[in-house]
Amino acid sequence: MNAIDVAVGLGAQVSVLDVDVDALEGVQQRWGSRVVTDYSTRGSVTEWTARADLVIGAVLVAGDRAPIVVDRSMLADMKAGSVMVDISIDQGGCFETSKETTHHEPIYVVDDVVHYAVGNIPGSVPHTSSRALSNAILPYVHTLTHGVAEAVEIRPDLHPGVNVAGGLITNEAVAHGLSLNS
Repeated sequence: MNAIDVAVGLGAQVSVLDVDVDALEGVQQRWGSRVVTDYSTRGSVTEWTARADLVIGAVLVAGDRAPIVVDRSMLADMKAGSVMVDISIDQGGCFETSKETTHHEPIYVVDDVVHYAVGNIPGSVPHTSSRALSNAILPYVHTLTHGVAEAVEIRPDLHPGVNVAGGLITNEAVAHGLSLNS
């Protein structure tokens, strides 16, 4: 969402693809006609990447590897010099051609398309990111002092974050990521 804010603020033509219709609706409510939304399918990803100067892949599957959204065959239709930023690299990457890079050597080129796939991007600003993370999680930590069961009752939004309860893995994605049964 921050990338959308920045891009819209700079006057860019922004397109957002997602498989979550509610998320797409939220984007439309927040930015209106300044952003185009589309349901993410192989066809729509192929179409939009071919037109893009910049593709930001930000796919998150809690507890599991990010799926490949852009495969190498799609690069052939992209503009030479276009840029792909794989924010999902910490979860394996969502571009088939992604390989983790570093802040010292952040980019590489595949088929005339520039790739940026620096892992742990917040690590480049450790004090700021630590403060932001602390501010975001502190209310949850305070609630968890009551115990997990009561915390989930007090704050139902915690429920999706409970991965283990009573010694059992309760999150299917985490179990899958660890090759265990939930």
